[in-house]
Amino acid sequence: MSEPGVAVVIEDDEDVRNLVDAILKEAGFVVHSAATGREGVEVVRDHHATVVTLDVGLPDMDGHEVLRRIRQFSDAYVVMLTARRDEPDTLTAFLTGADDYVKKPFLPRELRARVTAMMRRPRADGRLALLEEDRSGSVPDGGANAGAVSRGADGGAAGVDHAVIRHNGLALNHKSRTVTLQGSAVTLTRSEFDLLLDLLRANGEVRTRADLVRAARGEYYDDDAYISDADERAVETHIGNLRRKLREDPQSPRFLQTVRGVGYRLTPKSSD
Repeated sequence: MSEPGVAVVIEDDEDVRNLVDAILKEAGFVVHSAATGREGVEVVRDHHATVVTLDVGLPDMDGHEVLRRIRQFSDAYVVMLTARRDEPDTLTAFLTGADDYVKKPFLPRELRARVTAMMRRPRADGRLALLEEDRSGSVPDGGANAGAVSRGADGGAAGVDHAVIRHNGLALNHKSRTVTLQGSAVTLTRSEFDLLLDLLRANGEVRTRADLVRAARGEYYDDDAYISDADERAVETHIGNLRRKLREDPQSPRFLQTVRGVGYRLTPKSSD
């Protein structure tokens, strides 16, 4: 990675904090650290962090609450670090906007590999653009007008933006990483966006849960990597969130179909 940016380590255990600090510095990051959640939120804000490692068990507040606060203003990659083993804790992390979840104790090369894999996947301006839209009331570039036919000097069609994939009133722009539904912006997490993009590109082919784990987690999960039941259940959680945000009718879905015992696929295109 060249010039990966700024990393913030939010961790109350000094030994773990120093270890993560060293791993990220070796990876090329400028690293800042904090020992409490409140301090960590301000450090992320002040230094415009690219990557955040966040301990779940902080002394002043729960790490999930810290993540919720960070997500109000930052689209940084966030890796949760925890000694907890409960599956609901893992799902809560993804529901609140985490990009990855690493259990302690971890190998330094594992953490670095996960961060490297995340950084290979372009971080979009999508969520921040949508936050700006909420404040200003305007639709960001690449939003409702993304993929519109451009016009030449004579008013004729000059071409179509092939970055946009459309399906049953949904428009996804994979370059600006924005999504609209019937012209209204839809705010997705990185994992939700990547899953939706993968399903749209599959164009009706069935994607297994393992396929979707790889789509959501990136290159760290190669074809022969072990994928756990917890990984697959996390995908199911993301799909459930997607359906809610896309206002799916469970009885007559317009976008995502469940293939029982296998995975998911895109619904057929409607005739209207």
